[in-house]
Amino acid sequence: MLKTLLRDSRALGVLAVPLVLTQLAQVALTTTDTVMMGLLGTTELAAGGLAIVIFNQLRTMGVGLVTSVGNQIAAAAARAEKDGDHAEESQQEVRSIVRASLAVATLAGLAGALLMILIGQSLTWLGQDAEVVGLTRTMLYALAPGLLPCLWFQAVRQFTVGMRRPQALLQITIASVAVNAGLNWILIHGTFGLPRLGLTGVGIATSSVHLLSFLALYASAKKDKELAPLLTPDITKADAATVKRLIGLGIPIAATYGSEAGFFSVTALMAGSFGPDALAAHTAVNQLVYIVFQVAVGLSHAASINVSRELALGRHEDARRLKNTALACAAAVMAVVGVLYLTIPGLILAPFLDSGSDQALTIATHLLIVTAFLQFFDCAQNIGVGLLRGLDDTKGGFRITLVGYWAVGLPASWLLAYALGLDTLGIWLGLLTGLATTALLLLRRYARSLDGHARAHPAAATS
Repeated sequence: MLKTLLRDSRALGVLAVPLVLTQLAQVALTTTDTVMMGLLGTTELAAGGLAIVIFNQLRTMGVGLVTSVGNQIAAAAARAEKDGDHAEESQQEVRSIVRASLAVATLAGLAGALLMILIGQSLTWLGQDAEVVGLTRTMLYALAPGLLPCLWFQAVRQFTVGMRRPQALLQITIASVAVNAGLNWILIHGTFGLPRLGLTGVGIATSSVHLLSFLALYASAKKDKELAPLLTPDITKADAATVKRLIGLGIPIAATYGSEAGFFSVTALMAGSFGPDALAAHTAVNQLVYIVFQVAVGLSHAASINVSRELALGRHEDARRLKNTALACAAAVMAVVGVLYLTIPGLILAPFLDSGSDQALTIATHLLIVTAFLQFFDCAQNIGVGLLRGLDDTKGGFRITLVGYWAVGLPASWLLAYALGLDTLGIWLGLLTGLATTALLLLRRYARSLDGHARAHPAAATS
């Protein structure tokens, strides 16, 4: 049993580790922008932060539209491996998926950029400060062109992950952090004879980095002998049926991502109702959760891709074990992090909270106790969504997250925080309740759906 778990963990880790590190590097990218904006002043930080929130919301939804691409490509590649007589047919299917994914990314990027500009125009009507609105609007104009190459990058990323060759992702993402920091400094301060652009320079730098990252990943894939013949970017030849299938799979994923982001945004507003110290504590702990959550994201993507592959090869028992392997790997990491939260909370919170804010530090320390347990369920629910995506069950995952987040988690947070008077601690206990419910429902659905898939494909199940 232990030997099997270790073997499966190594197989999962080959794909998961580069993805986890890539996710963490992307967090560093956003953090760099935040630090740079903070150096410009409070108004600039507020305006830039608002612009990034809008950009990230649209980016996240767009990424959701192409996330299923990796699963589709993994299944097609596995079929080519399984049946050599039809290898060329399966490779043609991969090419069709790549073209369709780039077409979907193009449509989402253009629509998102237009929506970003329209949101910028409407900020004044939403009661925002006039000075902040002006700065936010100009930064949104600078960020909008970057959404298109950002989603192209995600489409090519899913292609490389689906083919289980994601190694270049990490190097490119790490390099992008350094390039972004350099461009930020140059464009903000107007060095090398360039105009001093201030906050707008951050937006231009971010858009430039998205373009450079896409070009670097595309060039890397074109140099790969296995990937190059399959990477056909001519979206004018995209198959309409394949585009429609990807959008059908992608919309529930985009909605799931948006629902989760909205869930946490509402809890932030709730925390703010208990005062600045409560909101500061909530923000600090939420950022810690977000950083650690990237481990779950990497494991979820890796497990999802491997489930698609195992089912295409007819190995249902291997797909069943993947759930346990991914959960065990996540639990091991979360246990280590949880011990740190419980034993050295002051050191963990020091980078996020002013040492003079005793009340905020006290609240955050209490929240870390809840977080030490909450993160197990947070990781489990994300892995559950990925496992269902491996079964092409994106709608079921979306429905379950709606129940867990909004029908259970949010009412529980309100009841515990307001009715029972637990304030911010109650919010996080409600979050824990919602995430635990979501995780249990997702994992149960995966087990049942996998049983149904095995019954529907008995010949494949015994092959």
